[in-house]
Amino acid sequence: MRVRVKLFATLVRYLADATAGIPFELEVPEGTTVADVVNQLKLPREEVKVTFINGRACSMDRPLEADDELGIFPPIGGG
Repeated sequence: MRVRVKLFATLVRYLADATAGIPFELEVPEGTTVADVVNQLKLPREEVKVTFINGRACSMDRPLEADDELGIFPPIGGG
């Protein structure tokens, strides 16, 4: 099944063709979880802070469905 993934901020450095906030398509098997995608993209777990599916916060063990859009954010600091 196909899902769209958006990486934000510093996470784009782990994927050569990624642009922050711009979705790219990824083909994954049914039953794939958010954690599976993080592992597939080789994102360091300690750099993944918040994940969203279709604009709603979700846990790493949440399964994806066809056409979902997954947003992955690192810890973000600011003032």
